[in-house]
Amino acid sequence: MDTAQDTARVLVVGIDGVRLDLLPELDTPHLDGIARAGFLAPVEVDPGTPTMSGPCWTTIVTGVGVTKHGVWANRLDGNRLDVFPDFTTRLAADCGKRTFAVGGWAPLFLAQQGGPLFVAPTRLGYVAPRADTPEAWEEVDDRVTAEAEHLLGLDEELHAGFVYLGAVDETAHFLGCGQEYRRSIEAADRRLGRLLTSVRQRSGDAVEQWTVIVVTDHGHRDEGGHGGRSPQERTAWIAACGPGLPAGKAPSALHHSDVAAHVYTALGITPDSHWTLDGTPFTP
Repeated sequence: MDTAQDTARVLVVGIDGVRLDLLPELDTPHLDGIARAGFLAPVEVDPGTPTMSGPCWTTIVTGVGVTKHGVWANRLDGNRLDVFPDFTTRLAADCGKRTFAVGGWAPLFLAQQGGPLFVAPTRLGYVAPRADTPEAWEEVDDRVTAEAEHLLGLDEELHAGFVYLGAVDETAHFLGCGQEYRRSIEAADRRLGRLLTSVRQRSGDAVEQWTVIVVTDHGHRDEGGHGGRSPQERTAWIAACGPGLPAGKAPSALHHSDVAAHVYTALGITPDSHWTLDGTPFTP
């Protein structure tokens, strides 16, 4: 049931593989601004969930855990996305909302490796890397951000979007969590700033009420890599600000499945009991 005035909007930015413990050392003014206006708090990957991008991102955007959505690895084969769709697809198909999803990791956006995770948003954007290198992935993230800026700038009604940035994770895999990794996180923050500017410049900004959620899926070992159960790998985080999220008051406990749940709540949509969401919104 949709209970909100049609001014609510949500942008979710997923930045893959960002370690929480390194953020205080880095120049991330845009993420810091979201944290000041709302919160930035840790998320522990659920004990039964592998610390891999496939299962974590699927939980984040569907609002249900691995035993329901069926994604256990970076291949999405065997998924149950027909029953537990991502929020951009459910909002478009079931709620009459206009949505988009854009990024550069193929299983999220293409019919490859068991994908796509984002089945049917109103608009879908995919940017293929020219090579599997950190440099090529930085280029992808720049182009993804430009595509999202374009979609946010279109003179049309828009309710929710998801932007995926993958260069940070790729850098860690190739080079570990050293200076290049830190620079990649700062570059991702600059791209976040571009997206926030696009939100502010929308023609409807005077009446639109935006919730912004930034989330990472997992951490990394110092040498790069994840999939295990170490604190560095299992610790993720969520940052959010917007209507109903008072500054400096983080929820007492957070789960990845809460992201999709809060998207629906921010848009004034009461989830159908048949959706059987595992997450809860950030606010009561």
